Amino acid sequence: QVQLVESGGGLVQPGGSLRLSCAASGSIFSIRAMGWYRQAPGKQRGWAASITRGGATTYADSVKGRFTISRDNANNTVSLQMNNLKPEDTAVFYCTADLLDNGIMRTAWGQGTQVTVSS
Repeated sequence: QVQLVESGGGLVQPGGSLRLSCAASGSIFSIRAMGWYRQAPGKQRGWAASITRGGATTYADSVKGRFTISRDNANNTVSLQMNNLKPEDTAVFYCTADLLDNGIMRTAWGQGTQVTVSS
C-alpha cells in the first residue's frame, strides 16, 4: 500500500556531491523508520543509513561523516545528502520504509536510482 520513488541519482566526479530524494505515497500513516540501502556492481546489498520517525539517525561506517539522512514527515519524503563521494560509492541506491499495518511490520522498497562516481 506504500509506494516509494527515488530520484536524484546521476554521474558525479570523485569528491562531488549528490542529493537523493524519496517520495512516499499510499498508506503513509503506516510508515515508521525509513532508510537507504545500496548495491554496488557484483556485490551484495548493504545498509547505508536510517532515520526513525522522530528523526534519530544512524549510519554505516563507510558513509559516516559524508552522508546525511533526513526526512520531512509533513511531505512524506526522505533524503540522502551525499558529500565527498568516492568511486566505491557507485551503486544503485534504494529507499526503504518500515510499515506498521494492523500490528505487522513490513518493509517497502523503492525501485532504486543509479549513482555513479567516476572521473
